[in-house]
Amino acid sequence: MAQIQENIDKFKELVLYISQKCADDPSFGSVKLNKILFFADFSSFAHYGVPVTGVPYQHLERGPGPKYMVPIREQMIKAGELGIQEKAIGAGVQKKPVNLREPNLDLFGAKEIALVDSIIVALAAHTAKSTSELSHLMCAWKFTRMGDTIPYGSVFLTDCHLNPSDIARGQELAREYSLLEAPAP
Repeated sequence: MAQIQENIDKFKELVLYISQKCADDPSFGSVKLNKILFFADFSSFAHYGVPVTGVPYQHLERGPGPKYMVPIREQMIKAGELGIQEKAIGAGVQKKPVNLREPNLDLFGAKEIALVDSIIVALAAHTAKSTSELSHLMCAWKFTRMGDTIPYGSVFLTDCHLNPSDIARGQELAREYSLLEAPAP
């Protein structure tokens, strides 16, 4: 498998794009942004073999989040590209990212933007809490601990019961891609 290439420029533009697309979502804040980014990168890896941005994600209390989100967000704020709108929500504070310039979509392919858009639509009715809860169902998050980097390949893990057909197909693919150890002589 090819080395995953991290693209910070694409990551920044995706933050701006998602912030723009979710501007009217009352539940959109930093937590939901993190989950949309995670689902976009990991879904792209599952479907196309490469993530959208390739940035590393880590296991956080509220679900997966980009490992460098805080320093990149601060860099974008200082550059006047991103703002944070704070709003009291219950006992907490929602920190809503706001794009301060148009995102550069030239860095993305059509299928990448279509995938991100589909995730935004799928999560539109979800709150930050329910979006987090969805991410907690993924083995990528379940099988790691606080602060651990979540491997992109973990998107293929399951904790569901496999039927004999699933097992046979897995073995077939493992043989096809030479993933099984050769039998001892």
